[in-house]
Amino acid sequence: MLLHIIARGKIGRSPEGELVDRYAKRMTWPFKLTEWPDTGAGKVADAMTPSRTVLLDERGKAMSSEDLAHLLGRWRDEGVRETRFLLGAADGHSDAERAGADLLLAFGPATWPHMLARAMLSEQLYRATTILAGHPYHRA
Repeated sequence: MLLHIIARGKIGRSPEGELVDRYAKRMTWPFKLTEWPDTGAGKVADAMTPSRTVLLDERGKAMSSEDLAHLLGRWRDEGVRETRFLLGAADGHSDAERAGADLLLAFGPATWPHMLARAMLSEQLYRATTILAGHPYHRA
């Protein structure tokens, strides 16, 4: 299953960008990062079907790393070919986008900088794949 992060803004050469690259290189599952401009319509190819859409949103559900791993594993086992993780701009997502998502995911009640949230998501996706593979990275 392709793990696809679609994020507003360019991360460029930054400490956060280096973290995203680090986890992307370690990933054994297919992984893709698409960057959209801060405003306006973003373009991305149609999702592989079946697919799931996860919005990172402050109103979302906080999940443990193990719970996220098990959810991704279940979707993979159900034949989902792509899971898209959308990180919105500073104003977040619209009500329509939230309503159309399969999951609203939050990294707790704190507000995180957009670029740091992208790095955190990359790490959590890597962690989830290692949990599913029985790799000792998670240390649980």
